[in-house]
Amino acid sequence: MRVRIIFGLKNKGAYVPFHHQYLIHEFVQPYIERYESSIGKTADNYNFSALKGQTRVGKDGLHFYSSKVTLVFSSIDKELIDSVIKGIFTQEEVMIGRLELNPMNVDMEQVPVLTNETKFICLSPLSIVHPSEGGIDAKRFVSPTLDEFSDHLFESTMMRMEKAGYTQDQLAAFFKFQLVPDADYLGKIKNEEKKFARIFPVYFEGNKAEVRGYTFPFTLYADPEVQKFVFNAGIGVLAERGFGMLDIANADPNQRVTAYEIK
Repeated sequence: MRVRIIFGLKNKGAYVPFHHQYLIHEFVQPYIERYESSIGKTADNYNFSALKGQTRVGKDGLHFYSSKVTLVFSSIDKELIDSVIKGIFTQEEVMIGRLELNPMNVDMEQVPVLTNETKFICLSPLSIVHPSEGGIDAKRFVSPTLDEFSDHLFESTMMRMEKAGYTQDQLAAFFKFQLVPDADYLGKIKNEEKKFARIFPVYFEGNKAEVRGYTFPFTLYADPEVQKFVFNAGIGVLAERGFGMLDIANADPNQRVTAYEIK
């Protein structure tokens, strides 16, 4: 399930850092922890985007000039989403970076029909190696054209699906998994001397770590149940910290939006 939480922006021109996933993580974490306390276990398999709106690039980061700012929040657990939204809407005003925001309303995205072959775009950078993995450099560049790239994503996806409650028989049936990057896009990026892979900060209990994040369109060949999982819960490592949020390529998400009733 995916929702778009829409905020009004009180101080147009205010900014957040270019990569501000860690600020959003800090913002939603109290609501996540409250939900975890109510169910007596850790909540996994949720994901969120960066803030969306009309922006301009400044020396301090992204300056927002639209009257509204949107955050996409997603999870396979509807009750988690309901709890997070309920918590947010108890606040008359919230701060993310320098942005002064007031919660306005929520839209819900209908899950599209997914097949064995889906072309995705990245709404946030995807990361393939967790910085806590001993002996593995989370900042090392791995070309998306290599099998190693797909292998990392396959392993992390299967581990997350197992934690989500999928059985061993189900997981065994998900052996087909291959990511194929958009070759035209990678070629264009190379010719224009731009980057699709950068180093991003991530914080664990106040300690800064760094990971490499990748942003590019790709086609994923996998079972439809796997496609649905990564669409709702993100792909790669650190999804719960805002990495790896996907959307369908060449599709207008506004065509699959319905109203979400805030209780």
